[in-house]
Amino acid sequence: MNVLIKNKIFNLFFTFIFIFLHFQNFGQSNRIKIDGVAAVVGDFIILDSDIDKTLIDLQSQGVNVGDFDRCSLLGKLMEDKLYAHHAEQDSLDVDNEQIYSYVDQTIDYFVNQLGNMEKVLEFYKKKDEATFRQELFEINRINQLSERMQTSIIDEIEITPEEVRVFFQNIPRYDLPIFGAELEIAQIVVKPQVSEEDENKIIQRLKSIRDDVVINGSSFATKAILYSQDPGSRSTGGKYTLNRSRRNQMVKEFEDVCYRLKEGEVSEPFETDFGWHIVMVDKVRGQELDVRHILLKPEVSNNALLEAKKKIDLIRKRIVDKELTFEEAAKSFSDEKTTKNNGGVLINPTTGNTRFELTKIDPVLYTQIQRLNDNEISAPLLEQDNIGSNSYKIIKVTNRYDEHVADYSKDFIKIKELALKEKQLKTIQNWMSEKIIETYISVNKDSRECNFANKWLKK
Repeated sequence: MNVLIKNKIFNLFFTFIFIFLHFQNFGQSNRIKIDGVAAVVGDFIILDSDIDKTLIDLQSQGVNVGDFDRCSLLGKLMEDKLYAHHAEQDSLDVDNEQIYSYVDQTIDYFVNQLGNMEKVLEFYKKKDEATFRQELFEINRINQLSERMQTSIIDEIEITPEEVRVFFQNIPRYDLPIFGAELEIAQIVVKPQVSEEDENKIIQRLKSIRDDVVINGSSFATKAILYSQDPGSRSTGGKYTLNRSRRNQMVKEFEDVCYRLKEGEVSEPFETDFGWHIVMVDKVRGQELDVRHILLKPEVSNNALLEAKKKIDLIRKRIVDKELTFEEAAKSFSDEKTTKNNGGVLINPTTGNTRFELTKIDPVLYTQIQRLNDNEISAPLLEQDNIGSNSYKIIKVTNRYDEHVADYSKDFIKIKELALKEKQLKTIQNWMSEKIIETYISVNKDSRECNFANKWLKK
């Protein structure tokens, strides 16, 4: 279960909100002239100060703003507002609960930085907390509308092998991309076995929580906050949103249970690779389901961990002694379902293929394989996953690909990705050209000399 907000992104988000609001108030107290309207796109107004805020936001993120001028920044803001305007026209949903969660976390961050809510309101010159929260909500709502519209434009775009071939043939030989050195990596994972007694304790605990919700009317969300061991959803009451028509990040067993439940129904305890769960369907909206879950994991004894270490030591010895191949051992003994059936070969989650570019590899994985020669097997490694479960693994580098000029047959998947991105970009550009024509757009006379990338200036 992935954490919904990665720390780095979350920090940038706070920085943006901090600067946005601080600059707004700075302008209110020191502005020489009244803040003018730079442009109007549909139902949205862009103020001159919005351009300044965007510039400061980019600087705060470490972006070199030397290549940006007010015209290019205004153009970017107009693009965002065009997306948001048509998202509203097309009645695209935004996740209000998620936005309110962002607002709560932002407020908590500000209070933590400044001491209390009164100091926060004084610093940002807001008359009350409700107004402040509503302003933060609207900032996030527009951002989410823009993102949803962009996603909907390219969501169903696919590309054929013939289109990929034509794309590659049209690249001049001197302009062919260079692909960096890549590795293929295989692993065998041995997980400690949980005793039947410890497993039954977890099941009974979940049944007790379920009865308290179903029979006594207790809040499932509150129970999740108190007891769930899923760090990605605990703070939001165990909430996740699934979409039947899209690929979700949940394991199949989890989704299967969710899709069988009716709105308001709570599942019996069930098991996945992450532990034991109970799930409640909170709300059904067409293809989307809001679900809440509680995850509990049985404790692993020291003896179980020791037995796992002995097992993987023996597996490694048998491979080194050539009693069986790494691939055979993975298929027979690995406890990692996602890799065992293909001989332990890892799949790159970013690209979906088996190659890992050396300059972009996960730092933890890089540390584990950096000293390995091809086909050398590592010593057993004790590893803790993102939910705190320990396991042992051995890994090896099965193939190594040196840096090279793109080759159609060897690099088809990467070339396909580039071709798809180009097709998506063209689709977005065509959409924008069409929508600019049919949308009310007005640009202030001070900006009408700008050389915009899009034709915002209608004749």
